[in-house]
Amino acid sequence: MLGLYTRALTNYPITTQAVSTGTLFGTGDLIAQFFIDNKPSTQGWDKARTARMVVFGAGFAGPVLHHWYKFLDKNIRLATPVQSLLGRVAVDQIFFAPCFIATFFVGQGLLAGESWETIQARLSKGYPGALKSNYMVWPAVQLANFWLVPLQHRLMVVNTFALGWNTYLSHVNQTSRSAVEQLKE
Repeated sequence: MLGLYTRALTNYPITTQAVSTGTLFGTGDLIAQFFIDNKPSTQGWDKARTARMVVFGAGFAGPVLHHWYKFLDKNIRLATPVQSLLGRVAVDQIFFAPCFIATFFVGQGLLAGESWETIQARLSKGYPGALKSNYMVWPAVQLANFWLVPLQHRLMVVNTFALGWNTYLSHVNQTSRSAVEQLKE
């Protein structure tokens, strides 16, 4: 299976990473809906919500992360390998992570056809907690990822760990949506 994935990455890197990222974003949403939000059956499944996650993962996250990891690998080269590693993790977590999480909430709102006012309200509800949770998980994951994993496989490693993260983000996104809707009533 790894050989097939590696060949696909070699021949179609962005497409392969977009498809795998979209698939795992969608899977994370399904886990959130059925195991965290406790949807009683597939009749309660919010297919549009899952579709938004897949579209965001495939159309934005996969391609952007592909280029981001190449950028870090090429441009963050310090005096020693350990300094380069720490520099990559620092740049990833200080600059990229806050922007990516905000883009997630904005993207989900835009895909749902929400107003800018609603998106801003959802950001204020969901973003701070999501960013705090990011800092509890991702620096350690990225340290291992950037140190141990070859560049072409980093996004898949992140996507594998992100299955749980995407589940969490989907749940936080839905919780913030529900909180904002309650305020409107």
